[in-house]
Amino acid sequence: MSKKLWLGFIVVFIAMAITSFIVHGVILSSCYKSDEMANIWRTDMNQKMWIYYLVYIFISFFFVLIYSKWYKGKGIIEGIQYGVYTGFMMSVPYAYSTYAMIAMPYSIAFQWFIYGMIQYIIYGILVSLIYGKKSQESTTP
Repeated sequence: MSKKLWLGFIVVFIAMAITSFIVHGVILSSCYKSDEMANIWRTDMNQKMWIYYLVYIFISFFFVLIYSKWYKGKGIIEGIQYGVYTGFMMSVPYAYSTYAMIAMPYSIAFQWFIYGMIQYIIYGILVSLIYGKKSQESTTP
């Protein structure tokens, strides 16, 4: 496996941890403390936060691995496209299956979807910057 794959994995993992903290620990934290949401959380949730980091490891590795196989070298636009595709693949099921399973306001599910899309686009941009743009070979007659 290439150095770019390992670098991408580390960068995406760190970005995932940081953006998830910003979204859930800062932006949505007051929503999570609301009366509507107070009774849906596990009482031992903070003790299980390490599981999120295992999930981040898994997702970030395969996110970069799949990009490395799909990569055509077209630059940042390709990273944005990949982020949109993977964002839909990950954010729709995450947000809406959770909404279907637990008693939470729709507004939270919708925000999870939107913020998830933004996060995956950021990850796609980061990995595209790591892999770079392939130079076009000149064809001289």
